[in-house]
Amino acid sequence: MKTRIKELRARENLTQEQLAEKVGVTRMTIVFLEKGKYNPSLKLAYDVSKVFGKKIEEVFVFKE
Repeated sequence: MKTRIKELRARENLTQEQLAEKVGVTRMTIVFLEKGKYNPSLKLAYDVSKVFGKKIEEVFVFKE
């Protein structure tokens, strides 16, 4: 899975730590999300997308 988290974080001037705090996870979870090494729960995907004011499918690109 690919994400646009790193790009969106840069636009909002958010660190990984700040984003992690906003969505209630560790910084390492954000690191793994950005690298595509972790598939988020629906709730986490929703929470991350909400921080950026985007739809889930605008932040996460789910590959088949």
